[in-house]
Amino acid sequence: MPAELSAADTSRIIEMAWEDRTPFEAIQRTYGLAEPAVIRLMRANLKAGSFRLWRARVTGRASKHSALRSPEIDRAYCPTQYKQSHGR
Repeated sequence: MPAELSAADTSRIIEMAWEDRTPFEAIQRTYGLAEPAVIRLMRANLKAGSFRLWRARVTGRASKHSALRSPEIDRAYCPTQYKQSHGR
């Protein structure tokens, strides 16, 4: 696990971990955290009940593991997920 993660990085990792379509491999490519390290980060940063809900949600979920996903899906997020503000 990287020595120091910024608060923004930690927040983004938590967000990615909650996202159904973002595989653990995308988190590892972006932040260098393998699934066990993401689990430790989530345990340390979520309330106990939220952690249990998250674990139940991601355990065995094909979309969270690249090896279980359809080979046609090669992105970590939906193209419309990050909307740009245009000065509005």
